[in-house]
Amino acid sequence: MAGELLDNRGRGAAAWSWPSIHPEGRKFGLIAVAVALFFLLGLDWEIVGWPLLCLSAGVFAFFRDPERVVPQGEDLIVAPADGLVTQISSVLPPVELQVPDAAGRPGLGSAPVTRISIFMSMFDVHINRAPSGGTVRRVVYIPGKFVNADLDKASEDNERQHLLIERADGVAIGCTQIAGLVARRIVPFVKPGDIVATGQRIGLIRFGSRVDVYLPAGTDARVVLGQKTVCGETVLAELGQQCLIEGVCQ
Repeated sequence: MAGELLDNRGRGAAAWSWPSIHPEGRKFGLIAVAVALFFLLGLDWEIVGWPLLCLSAGVFAFFRDPERVVPQGEDLIVAPADGLVTQISSVLPPVELQVPDAAGRPGLGSAPVTRISIFMSMFDVHINRAPSGGTVRRVVYIPGKFVNADLDKASEDNERQHLLIERADGVAIGCTQIAGLVARRIVPFVKPGDIVATGQRIGLIRFGSRVDVYLPAGTDARVVLGQKTVCGETVLAELGQQCLIEGVCQ
C-alpha cells in the first residue's frame, strides 16, 4: 500500500494489515522475549516468565509503525503525532527557533504564534511524522528534565528536540519533540539539509511524550482541544486560514 494514491472517489485499494515494527524497537522486543524465555524455559519460573512474555508483546506494540494515508494539499499542515490535543495557545516560539541561522535563513521570529500540543500516551504510536513538506533547516537537541509532558512547563524544562522545516515558498513551520516522565530518548531520523514530504517519518520518542507544532502567523488550528489526532492523517491547519471551530464532547 505504501506509495499508493487513494482519493475520496474510491480510487485505490484499502485493506487491514498488521502494522510493521520499526527497526529501532525490534532489539528491545527481542531482549524482552529472551529474558521471558530464560525464566520460562531456563528456570521454569512461570509466575515471572509469562508476565514478561506479555510485556515483550507490549514492547513490540509500542514500536509499531503503521502505514498512514497522508492528505495531499500544498497548504495543509498535518499532525506529527498520534495523541490528544491538550493545548492550543498563543505563545512565543522557542528561542532556538526564533532567530536566523548562521546562513541568514530566518526563523519563526519573536512574535506570538499558535502552538498545538499533542500528548502521546503509552498506547499511542510513537513514530513522529513531518507536519509539512520542505527542507529541514534546523535540528536542535536540548537535554533537560523528565517532568510530566502534559504540563505547560515541559516545553521549557524537559529534554526536547526542535525542528524547523522551510517550505518551498519560504514559510517556516516549527515542531518540537518533548520527552516525558518515562520517555528517555528522542531518536531523530532526519538532519539539517534533508528534504522531507508531508507525513514522512522524522523520528520517535520512547515511552510516552509530547509533540508541539508552531503554526505560521495568520493560520488557525483546524482541531479542537480534546480531539484525538492520527499522525500523518489529521489536518491540524491550512496555511493562511483563520476561523473559529467548535466541538462538543459527547
